[in-house]
Amino acid sequence: GAFAHLDPIVEEKVCERLGLNPAPVSTQVIQRDNYAEYLCTLAVVAASIEKFALQVRHWQRTEVREAEEKFKQGQKGSSAMPHKRNPILSERLCGMARLLRGYAVAGLESVALWHERDISHSSAERVTLPDASIALDYMLAKAASLLETLVVYPARMLENLNATRGLVFSGQLLLALTQAGIAREQAYEWVQRNAMKTWDEGGDFRTRVLADADINRHLTREAVEHVFALDTYLRNVDAVFARVFDGVQSSKFKVQS
Repeated sequence: GAFAHLDPIVEEKVCERLGLNPAPVSTQVIQRDNYAEYLCTLAVVAASIEKFALQVRHWQRTEVREAEEKFKQGQKGSSAMPHKRNPILSERLCGMARLLRGYAVAGLESVALWHERDISHSSAERVTLPDASIALDYMLAKAASLLETLVVYPARMLENLNATRGLVFSGQLLLALTQAGIAREQAYEWVQRNAMKTWDEGGDFRTRVLADADINRHLTREAVEHVFALDTYLRNVDAVFARVFDGVQSSKFKVQS
């Protein structure tokens, strides 16, 4: 408030004893934007967990199956279809992220209070603050467990890449042609006509490119083969991993699973 009955030094000393910083401005209560920011931060972290969990759900689809949650012996995937291996943990994490977003909205709704304060925020915060904190703690623990036990199928990844018949390399081919001095619009036309034939008629994209007279005038066979090499896309992946995991190792926080 306005410290009509209490010297500000008392607040400062109490906060110092508790390891807190005094709020620069307050009414009868501390401004609720602090609480809203906290709940929004939890919601953002939950959304990041959801982003990964959603990807796991896609990877585990029958037609993709590049990775999946660990499936224990005797575990049931579906009550009606015994063959199924549902990503139940990932689905649970996605659902809980929605809950955290709802709590963030409740926190934002509590920022504007009547006059010096009303108690409309109190009833909401008694639910949102403890429940959001506990929910995210649970999500972090389960996400860590999901990562540690994730089953990955590299052979299936390669199979899915090969199923495109080389079309995934069209962007790299376009870049190689422009670097060879071809105008981008012209290079795009050459790449697209071979790509569309592969889509419509089947066959192998690389074989068509090697037989294309326009492309061959500007790219050697060796250059084309380089375009279709997976190593081109993976050459810097170790640097990315190092950047991520070195940062994790240096963090002073660790999630307990």
